[in-house]
Amino acid sequence: MSKPFMSQDEKVTSNAALADELEALNSIYSPDTLILQGVSSTEVTAALRLPDLPFSFLVSFPSDYPTNAPPTITGTQSTGDSGRGEGEVAVSVLRDVLGRVWIPGQVCLFDLVEEAGPLLQQQHTKHHYGTAQDHTADVAHRSASPIIPERVEHDLISDAASSNIAPPPWALSEPLTFNKSTFIARACHVSTLPEAMDSVSHLLSTNKKVAAATHNITAWRIKTTNAQTGTATTIQDSDDDGESAAGGRLLHLMQLMDVWNVIVVVTRWYGGVKLGPDRFRLINSVAREALVSGGFAKEEGEKTKGKARGKK
Repeated sequence: MSKPFMSQDEKVTSNAALADELEALNSIYSPDTLILQGVSSTEVTAALRLPDLPFSFLVSFPSDYPTNAPPTITGTQSTGDSGRGEGEVAVSVLRDVLGRVWIPGQVCLFDLVEEAGPLLQQQHTKHHYGTAQDHTADVAHRSASPIIPERVEHDLISDAASSNIAPPPWALSEPLTFNKSTFIARACHVSTLPEAMDSVSHLLSTNKKVAAATHNITAWRIKTTNAQTGTATTIQDSDDDGESAAGGRLLHLMQLMDVWNVIVVVTRWYGGVKLGPDRFRLINSVAREALVSGGFAKEEGEKTKGKARGKK
């Protein structure tokens, strides 16, 4: 006798893209970022909670997501301590961002969280400051910058970088999860070594999830020409950030791809399972995707998944 209804786990497993996306989001942010709510023969519903916001949203995934149809933001699941009407505004913002980031055939929740999160944080803070003056101290406490772990306060971080430079126009890879570790790569154009260091400083001091990751492996290749003498100067280096030999391998990939004036950051959140040599393959895989999606390297016949987009 055939089974009339699949369990939630079975349904998500049958949609590999959604299963991977759920695992990646809950690994990068918090375990309750995306929680399944219900399953039918035509859709999967889930609750989506963006970091540091009081409300959560109900999201519906059609059975052919992400091939032919995007998810749908159906409303708020919980409004928490948000003000009157704030949930409706948040849903509108989320739907607008979703319309911009969704591309047929590509998962989109990571892009949605990354782009909508700052907008909703700004809206939430503005709402509380404008309509609830007596809660000013509480708002200030909840929106205070987190303390960055000492492990990431290395020499790439400068005290003034986060406030003195604009957010670098990072090109991102899609999150890649393997044996409970998740990898994401970022790449952006740089012209000088100080610019490269400032880009990493800005990322670590403004993105607390990246700053708290297990490793942020970086590599850069910069070529400059003296305007007066015409002499060319090249700078190539890398930083393992505790992932032994990973920086050198990342730099070697950039050399093979012949990319210049670019810095690449590969972030890894360790999930408790050692990957052995596989970690180098995964690091280079997301790095390659970010470099190609950002237009820094063109590889014939390679189909890219990502797109260049500015991030904080």
